[in-house]
This record gives sequence, structure tokens and C-alpha cells, in this order.
Amino acid sequence: MKFKAQDKQNQLIENISSSHLVVGVDIAQETHVARAVSYRGIALGSPLEFGSYDEGFQLFLRWVQDLLKSYKLSKVIVGMEPTGHYWLSLARWLSGKGIEAVLVNPHLVKKNKENRDNSPSKSDRKDALVIADMIKNGYYSPVRFNPRKLTKNFGFSWLTGTRLPNDSTAPLTKFIAG
Repeated sequence: MKFKAQDKQNQLIENISSSHLVVGVDIAQETHVARAVSYRGIALGSPLEFGSYDEGFQLFLRWVQDLLKSYKLSKVIVGMEPTGHYWLSLARWLSGKGIEAVLVNPHLVKKNKENRDNSPSKSDRKDALVIADMIKNGYYSPVRFNPRKLTKNFGFSWLTGTRLPNDSTAPLTKFIAG
């Protein structure tokens, strides 16, 4: 018996239960935007903008905890696009906190924008909501990474959530080499 793509998607959908908070994060270089939905796709709470460093991640965690408490939910799944290398520190940080992190295909995000409000317009808040919708609909993959390989290829700071210096004139290789 062959395993069909629809079967895989159904399994991913079944992983999302009525006790889940589904969070979509639009990843950017410095400031990420998060939106949350229920397992049915109902938007919950207000959007959150948070920085790509430990204090921003702590703010994000408090926001998630507040939503879990407010809506009496017990599980959370956080999805994001694998945008450049910017998603790595958040995914690693979430993993360290025991929070399930998943990835969505950027091309599918672009195709699904109109499904939410019948408009092709783009904004970070809308993208985060589209990502959350895609997760609840089973269009995601679990984050799988080899920490040794990533540390070797990308440098330690990206994996720990520490922020690289904001000097755009400094060569990136200086930061990678450590």
C-alpha cells in the first residue's frame, strides 16, 4: 500500500486538537510578528511584534502563555517560514523550551494569502495569520536540524538566540567564524 500525500496531511491535521493554540510567526531580520488562532482558525488575541533576541523571545513566550491561560488551552504549536537563516534562532529557542516548532513552505504562504480575506495584499500581520491557518490545515513540516552541523555552518550565536551586532558594514563571515 502506497503512502499518499493526503494521508500525510490528514495525520498532520489530526495532530492539532481543540486544546491547541496555533501560532504563526512572520520571520524577519530584526522584528518578527506573531498571530494566534484556534484549531478552527478563529483569530485569538492581538498580534505581537517581538525582537530576534532573547528578550524578544521571552516577550513572545509570555504572550503565548497569556493566550493559553485566557482561552483555556494546554498545547501550542508555532510555525514559521524558513526565511534565510533568521528562523534558526527562534526554532532552536522554542525547541529548548519544549515548544513544538514547525515550518511552512514560503511558496504556499504566497499562494494562500487570498484565502484569508480575498485580497492579495501583503503585510507581516497577514502573513503570520496565513502561516497559522496553514498549520491548522496540515500544511507544515516539523523542524529537524542537526545542531552540530548548524553550529559549524552558521555559528553559535544563531542557535542560542543571541543577536548579531547591528553593523551592516561588518562582513558576515566575521560573525560566522566567531
